[in-house]
Amino acid sequence: MNRRERIDRVLGFFREHRPNVTTELEFGSAFQLLVATVLSAQCTDKRVNMVTPELFRRFPDARSMAAAEVEDVLELVKSVSYPNSKAQHLVDMSRMIVSEYGGMVPSEGKDLERLPGVGHKTANVVQAVWFGKPTLAVDTHVYRVSHRLGLVPPAANTPLKVEQALLRYIPQEDVADAHHWLILHGRYVCLSQRPKCGECQFGDFCPKIFKDSKL
Repeated sequence: MNRRERIDRVLGFFREHRPNVTTELEFGSAFQLLVATVLSAQCTDKRVNMVTPELFRRFPDARSMAAAEVEDVLELVKSVSYPNSKAQHLVDMSRMIVSEYGGMVPSEGKDLERLPGVGHKTANVVQAVWFGKPTLAVDTHVYRVSHRLGLVPPAANTPLKVEQALLRYIPQEDVADAHHWLILHGRYVCLSQRPKCGECQFGDFCPKIFKDSKL
């Protein structure tokens, strides 16, 4: 089975069994999605969802967060990973959104990546989830699953290379969903340390090319 056939098989399964999929982060606007995604870097969605209700109650939009003191934001996000830098990024990001984008989250990747604390992956998440664009964010789950299932070549050894390799074969209309399909498969089935191979629907063709690895 070649790479295109593998990807078609994986996508076909998820189209049938998980047609309606989205991020597990909780949000009510483009700004709140952006904030939650920034907070989720090297942190679980579950943890982020525990802190954002009060954060969004206090600072529901860019204008309110732009007027906040970093210490006030830090107090609300201190239980996530790297809280000091993230609190600073959120305030600086909000101020830039207000000053340069009229308080509205920009929809273009190049503009999103200008914002403090927003990298390529975060920009792709916001574009796909909120703006419906065919962008593919590659996190550790997408990276691991893509390699383990042989969806990308071993030479795709960076998130960007994995993204580019996947985009060669994934139909544009499936790109945004594919991000979530692969994340959820990695989060709940194809685990890093103890993958649940007995629960995997792709065991009959999984090459296990990274057997015994730490991917």
